[in-house]
Amino acid sequence: MKIALVGAHGKVGQIAIGDLTAAGHEVTGIIRSPEQSDQIAGLGAQPLVLDVATASADDVAAGLRGHDAVVWSAGAGGGGDAERTYSVDRDAAIRTMDAAASEGVRRYVMVSFIGAVHDHGVPRDDPFFAYADAKVAADDHLRGTDLDWAILGPGTLTDDATRGAVRVLADGDPVPEDSSTARATVAAVITAVLGSGTVAGVDARCAFVRFTDGDVPIA
Repeated sequence: MKIALVGAHGKVGQIAIGDLTAAGHEVTGIIRSPEQSDQIAGLGAQPLVLDVATASADDVAAGLRGHDAVVWSAGAGGGGDAERTYSVDRDAAIRTMDAAASEGVRRYVMVSFIGAVHDHGVPRDDPFFAYADAKVAADDHLRGTDLDWAILGPGTLTDDATRGAVRVLADGDPVPEDSSTARATVAAVITAVLGSGTVAGVDARCAFVRFTDGDVPIA
């Protein structure tokens, strides 16, 4: 499968390149800066410099053309710059979804977060509100498409080694007090979704899968 990975230079993205290529996929690593190209190539992906936050719809469509799947693992960082957060986490993400649909790229995997629900409870005066609001809006747009989508909702990200196992939350389950999720676990889940289509036996096709590190093998 030929996969366009948006946010390839991020921590999850870099791990995912290794996992995806090891699984036999061909990865195009979409990055914002030309200076990141050598690193992405060294990880085994074909670098593509495309700033999805500023690129036109036509340029995004051209970047996705010929791929079988898109993985969104980009983000503005969830900081205090609300304008940039909406520009990247909502608007640019939606632009890639629409481009994927227009180019016939059927599969789309969105890396969201465990609290991306309408009643997320983040106060409007909290700097994190823009991120939560933008992610919910982007996820909702993806649900409304005809793409073969999956929305992944990991918990609090860590740089720990993955155990290759997760706890998948059922619909309506509250976020656990310890929602630690290794970035390497997220990368492994991405790879599983693009392979078997399941996460720890849970069908991820057209589903929002919230998970943390746990005891059930991802496979």
